[in-house]
Amino acid sequence: MGMKSTLLAVEQVTTRFALLVACALMAFAASLGMFQVLSRFVFELPAEWTEVLIRFSLIWMVFMAIPAAFRQGSMVSIDLLHRKSGPKFRRVLDGLHAVTGLLLLGFIIWFGWDYAQRGSVQTMIGLEGVSMFWAYLAMPVGGAFAALGIIGAFLDPLRRELETAQ
Repeated sequence: MGMKSTLLAVEQVTTRFALLVACALMAFAASLGMFQVLSRFVFELPAEWTEVLIRFSLIWMVFMAIPAAFRQGSMVSIDLLHRKSGPKFRRVLDGLHAVTGLLLLGFIIWFGWDYAQRGSVQTMIGLEGVSMFWAYLAMPVGGAFAALGIIGAFLDPLRRELETAQ
């Protein structure tokens, strides 16, 4: 098995895992929202901690779903220029797209990790025993998964942006 196929296999596993986590977090947030409505309006005993958990699970959900969007070609759409250009320029365009995406993700990972470390001394309002580190960690973790998705999309482009368009 060559380097390219190994990298694509790792990317496929990590992207599927990230998407599975994102789906689970969406279900978790929806369940907490239902619980919050029931506890507040039916039982008249509001649970303040649910709002905080919903917010941070949605943040994590977004960062964990980004790798699948990159992998399917559903992020920045450059399909018109891509369709109107020749095969050599398409590959240059793909490379430019990958490099700029990886640079952006490099900043997100670097500064996200710094932000998470700085936030480790703070606690979540409503969940006083939990450090903000865990909320901010979504940036570098999601960025790392997304970087693998960008590399996978460059090595094996799927071009599903028109299929996923609304």
